[in-house]
Amino acid sequence: MPSWSEILAELQQTQSQIGQPPFDVVRRKYLALLNRNTKRNVILYATSWTQPRPIDPTFTSITDEDVQGFMEVVKGLKGDKLDLILHSPGGSGDAGAAIVSYLRSKFKDIRVIVPQAAMSAACMISCAGNTIVMGKHSSLGPIDPQMILKTQLGVRYVPAQAILDQFELAKKECQDPKKLGSWAPILVQYGPALLIESQNALKSSESIVSNWLEAYMFAHLGSRKAKNLAKKTAKQLANHQYFKSHSYHINREEARSFGLIIEDLEKKQKFQDLVLSVFHSTTHTFDGTPAVKIIENHKGRAFIKAVRMVPPPAQSPSQPPQRPASPNP
Repeated sequence: MPSWSEILAELQQTQSQIGQPPFDVVRRKYLALLNRNTKRNVILYATSWTQPRPIDPTFTSITDEDVQGFMEVVKGLKGDKLDLILHSPGGSGDAGAAIVSYLRSKFKDIRVIVPQAAMSAACMISCAGNTIVMGKHSSLGPIDPQMILKTQLGVRYVPAQAILDQFELAKKECQDPKKLGSWAPILVQYGPALLIESQNALKSSESIVSNWLEAYMFAHLGSRKAKNLAKKTAKQLANHQYFKSHSYHINREEARSFGLIIEDLEKKQKFQDLVLSVFHSTTHTFDGTPAVKIIENHKGRAFIKAVRMVPPPAQSPSQPPQRPASPNP
């Protein structure tokens, strides 16, 4: 299996041969090889969210702009089968829904490949696939929606379910006048529509994922069984009270226990090698260039978002980029 350091060595060797940073050359080589191996269209959607870079998280989030990126890379692709390599912390659920709507208008069979993690809205997109491919190290994330609140401590992302649970606790405890003083500064942050918005966000997240699961991943089960399983699975994925944290990492065995159809990345060695080579070369691209988001197909057509930061300067593959001991999603 090609490791992170082996791809780095290839980048160093390629640079010495062509005399320029070879990030795009190597990454695109493996995307093309993966296409040849599977005979399926391949699209990479990845962001630098697991790299140690101090940037605005909105740059690595799923946004409506990404629809333009997918339009760019879908152009010219033939056939109705797609492998979507997905590495993302999530973002706008509505933008994710727009992406799914567009991809499903173009492809009948979508296999979502998660080389490391697809969290939140990225997990929602994964649920619109016919199957999800995960390795032993891969993770999905809960789909419970997060509400953006402006507090005295700054802008915070707060689970919608936590807001509802906290309000119920407040109603109970505020029956004791002695506790009103403690709750007052907390409750004043609740806008007039926050509770309703939280309830609607929860219902929307579950409903969207349930509909996708029923229509695609579970369609072969028959109408009634597919509908029931889709509702059960979506409800579990959105259950904040079960996960306790929006950043909870769901491994493939737990994902299977929820009903999702998961394929093992390790089932075919060549396939695994090519997927991980694409992923490792992508993370090297993020380490050595200003790129923070890459949407790209196996033909080299790409939509790349870059954020220039000074310092530090762009890194060459001649030296290993500094990485933490373990990713911090």
